[in-house]
Amino acid sequence: MIKTKVCIIGAGPAGCSSALQLNQLGIDCVVIDKAIFPRDKICGDGLSGKVISCLNRIDPEIVKRLEIIDIIKLNSWGVTFVAPNRKNLEIGYRPDYDKNSTTQKSKPIGYVSKRMDFDNFLVEEIKRCPHVNFIEGVNINSYVLESDGYLISDDNDFKVKADILIVANGAHSTFSKKVANIVMEPKHNAGGVRAYYKNVTGMHTDNFIELHFIKSILPGYFWIFPLPNGEANVGIGMLTEEISKRKINLTKELKKIIETDPIIKERFKEATLISSYEGFGLPLGSKKRLLSGERYMLVGDAGSLIDPFTGEGIGNALYSGRYAANQAAAAILANDFSKEALYKYDLDVERGLGTELRLSHQIQKLIRFPWLFNLLVNISNNNKQVKELISCMFYEVDIRKRLTKPSFYFKLLFNR
Repeated sequence: MIKTKVCIIGAGPAGCSSALQLNQLGIDCVVIDKAIFPRDKICGDGLSGKVISCLNRIDPEIVKRLEIIDIIKLNSWGVTFVAPNRKNLEIGYRPDYDKNSTTQKSKPIGYVSKRMDFDNFLVEEIKRCPHVNFIEGVNINSYVLESDGYLISDDNDFKVKADILIVANGAHSTFSKKVANIVMEPKHNAGGVRAYYKNVTGMHTDNFIELHFIKSILPGYFWIFPLPNGEANVGIGMLTEEISKRKINLTKELKKIIETDPIIKERFKEATLISSYEGFGLPLGSKKRLLSGERYMLVGDAGSLIDPFTGEGIGNALYSGRYAANQAAAAILANDFSKEALYKYDLDVERGLGTELRLSHQIQKLIRFPWLFNLLVNISNNNKQVKELISCMFYEVDIRKRLTKPSFYFKLLFNR
């Protein structure tokens, strides 16, 4: 049996973030994943500025190593929102985005990378860490809380005893459901379908990812994310509540948009499908949940922290993983692993991500009404403050600071 202070279940972005931060703090940990890497993960594949910002906070050398691996990623500088009236709102991944700035172009703040490649990059990073013991191909399915820690195991008598668990095993985490009592709620969950295409035309010159809010699928959206080698991640996402209510088959709806939408179909005239259609679930952060308890913390998708408007999951996963690692370090120092002590992690998540998630939830409600979303896009295109606010959702976690300044609202009203 392996004994450790911290055991991290899952080696996706959230789990790796925790491990990388613990390594920086000099704390030994064990990371366990059921997969053998590299492995695929169904996702939109967008790495916003928030991803790079968080990795920089952990260790700038990680970002430097990512920057030089061109083969697995495409430089990206922002996102294009397409309203139901088909007007575009372009938002840079940094508030001061300037399409003509050669300085900014030389150092991108975001990327698009297949999750198979990006997640494997992170796994290779934790393998470099002297304080991380990475174990793959082990499916943990038993969690027993004992007086001196959690005893976890698989079906083959593999066992680990840990003072603290950081649970990072994704949207279908059995721990989240059975221990933390987080259940799937259709109005706080989305379904998605993704496929890879080659030779989609009309991409932004700065490789902006695209979110198309087409009227027939509101409050969901259709996306196109450019990838290296002329490929693109193409998909559709909708609230589970709406999928069920309207009995929508997402794969059929995705094909229908590509084949019949007057604007989209022109861009797919020469495109070729190079993968199968794959479905996945997105647990949204549109509801505040308890993310910790005695000797455990939930991070990333296991804690339902996906942005309800943009679908951003990787950045929030990285930040929550870092917060959990810092709180684990504090708990070890105090020798206090109680739910009261670990609740400080919830407070960190609230401070860092809470305001942003609530703002996104409000925008998500707006897009149910096409005229309101059209109005939002029109206002945003003519108001620098609104564009900067939306940009912060992809760049730095500082929306809360902006919203508490009276000067922000003055500029919001009068800066046209």
